[in-house]
Amino acid sequence: MPLTGLGNRRSSYKDSTPPLVRKKEIVNIREKFPNKIPCIVERASREKVLPALEKVKYLTPSEMTMGSFTSVIRNRMCVGSSYAIYFTVNRKFIVNMSSTMAEVYTEHQDDDGYLYITYSSQEVFGGGTNMTS
Repeated sequence: MPLTGLGNRRSSYKDSTPPLVRKKEIVNIREKFPNKIPCIVERASREKVLPALEKVKYLTPSEMTMGSFTSVIRNRMCVGSSYAIYFTVNRKFIVNMSSTMAEVYTEHQDDDGYLYITYSSQEVFGGGTNMTS
């Protein structure tokens, strides 16, 4: 049975939330959780196969690897390991899965203080792969 994405497209968190609100959230998060990495995880805008996550804001331990984080996201989507999912940071960088979230955050955090991660299936990158099992 193929995976199907949710039909309703919502605007990205960054587009729908004013910069001052995002920055204020980060100040509060960093005060309460100084060792956590604030992330926004969203489905790529052209993605049609993978489901959208119910929740887009995540606080991750700084020592967690990107590989472990992607496993958490896969589990939240109820997607098995047989599906090809690509995670990009700031919609353009594919990071090393052995990098810690702190390393990725230091290198790629947005001006507002969040780390933006986008996920998509192989089809978004031009493949015609059938995602059925």
